[in-house]
Amino acid sequence: MSEKIEKNDYLYSVVIPVYNSATVVAKTVALIRDFFLSQTLRFEIILVNDGSRDVSWDVISCLARDFQEVVAINLLKNYGQHHANLCGFREAKGEYLITMDDDLQNPPEEIGKLIDTVANGYDLVMGRFESKQHSFIRRAGSRLVGWLNRKIFDVKENLTLTNFRIIRRDVVDRVCRDRSFSPYIPGLILKYSARRCNVLVRHQPRLVGSSNYTWRKILRLMATLLFNHSSIPLRYGSAFGFVVASVSFLLGAFYLLDALFYGTAAPGWATLVVLISFFNGVLILLLSVIGEYLIRVLREIGSQSCYEISEVVRQ
Repeated sequence: MSEKIEKNDYLYSVVIPVYNSATVVAKTVALIRDFFLSQTLRFEIILVNDGSRDVSWDVISCLARDFQEVVAINLLKNYGQHHANLCGFREAKGEYLITMDDDLQNPPEEIGKLIDTVANGYDLVMGRFESKQHSFIRRAGSRLVGWLNRKIFDVKENLTLTNFRIIRRDVVDRVCRDRSFSPYIPGLILKYSARRCNVLVRHQPRLVGSSNYTWRKILRLMATLLFNHSSIPLRYGSAFGFVVASVSFLLGAFYLLDALFYGTAAPGWATLVVLISFFNGVLILLLSVIGEYLIRVLREIGSQSCYEISEVVRQ
């Protein structure tokens, strides 16, 4: 482990994606400012409005005009949390970058635990919640996505992945250089970091509203993970195709030998139709998997930017 850093020597960037949080984001910013000012730490807060349908942009743009530490960025439309985080990453100037949600489920005073832990020489420190206050759907989806992350990104440590984390500047720079059309921040920071750990933090119930994560969004995230950041579907599809091809070869050899030695008592029309339908279905399945990869490759080649900024407000 490298030498412990002096936490007061660095600038800390707090990146917060904002989506339909007009009623709570101002309080979130106030508590974050109170924490850093009480600890006499240098900081900036980057608020990225991800196409909110309420007056969130009006709120955070006013905060940016009132406080010199706050930067407000308005994205052209709703791109998703990971795109908003990446936008904040590229705007951030701090030696350490902190990400958190806008709904106060991550108490700002818990940032101190992240900073104290990363000071021991880690690249990435993520909060592990003492007791999650998410809905059942969100908890189940998080477990499934976490399992996929460990498989896809070959995570050996017993890590819990959360959005409440602190990241070293060099890891952030590597993530920012990545030009994926569908960025997935947890996967990218795992890919570009080496020394990682968890620290136990509190997790509070939502003050207002409900989680934006639905089964549909969770399934979409899983598809992004599988098709943009892994070859698992292609590998398993190929293995399945190989097994089916082997079975069909053996079955064909069996019927051929049976016909040669014992003759054919029936035309076998039903068997022929079933086999043709089954193997055609397998071919369509494999072509669908290949087609999904091809679509995403074309997106990667043809896209210049995975998000567009319409306005930035800072002092």
